Amino acid sequence: MSALVLALIAGAVVGLALGALGGGGSVLAVPALIYLLGFSPAAATTGSLVIVTVTSLTALYAHARAGNVRWRAGAAFAAAGLLPAALAGAAAGHLPQAVLTLAFAVVAAVAALRMLRPADPAGGEPRSVRPGRAAAAGAGLGAVTGLLGVGGGFLAVPALVAVLGFEMRAAVGTSLLVITANSLASLATRSGAAISLDWAVIGPFIAAAVLGAWDGKRLAAKVSGPGLQRVFAVVLLAVAAFMLADAVT
Repeated sequence: MSALVLALIAGAVVGLALGALGGGGSVLAVPALIYLLGFSPAAATTGSLVIVTVTSLTALYAHARAGNVRWRAGAAFAAAGLLPAALAGAAAGHLPQAVLTLAFAVVAAVAALRMLRPADPAGGEPRSVRPGRAAAAGAGLGAVTGLLGVGGGFLAVPALVAVLGFEMRAAVGTSLLVITANSLASLATRSGAAISLDWAVIGPFIAAAVLGAWDGKRLAAKVSGPGLQRVFAVVLLAVAAFMLADAVT
């Protein structure tokens, strides 16, 4: 199968995840670029940030029109994560790729298990947003984004649900704002690195992801919040297991 066809298929899946789940784009894009399209780990993490930034902006627009974005909390998350994302992005270049792959798998697995936990009876009820709590969570997400080359949505969604009590659709929409800001900050630290991207692959990947994001938004409107959480968690566990096996072999 040609690289173009693989890029289109992988891009559609990544866009679907971002549009429906508010995250999981980078956690799927990085393995796809490495194992399906032959990118080096460094090029895959940088390429995935480009893909997810463009796709997240598209999905953010769709969710904002539907009223699913809580701008105040999202801004607090994003602002707190900008500096940690930049610093961690600079540090990532000095760590062995095997260490980064292992950390990537562990973080994804922890996030998935957190999402599979039984829902708190109070979860999803409106809760006042504490700026300090939101800022602390945002700083942690920013650091993970910079270090592992991911948008952070697969951690932002569980944090918004469990820490701030958002219902799932609001968490999905708001996480896209956080993903976009963190990805841009991380990309800024990588702009000076001598990493060559194959735009003949990245371009079609982005186009398919953008179209997939719109389909994902429509899917999110038809599936229950708990249903989305379970799908999200199962996908994360599968990707985490695959990358963990690759890191230790």
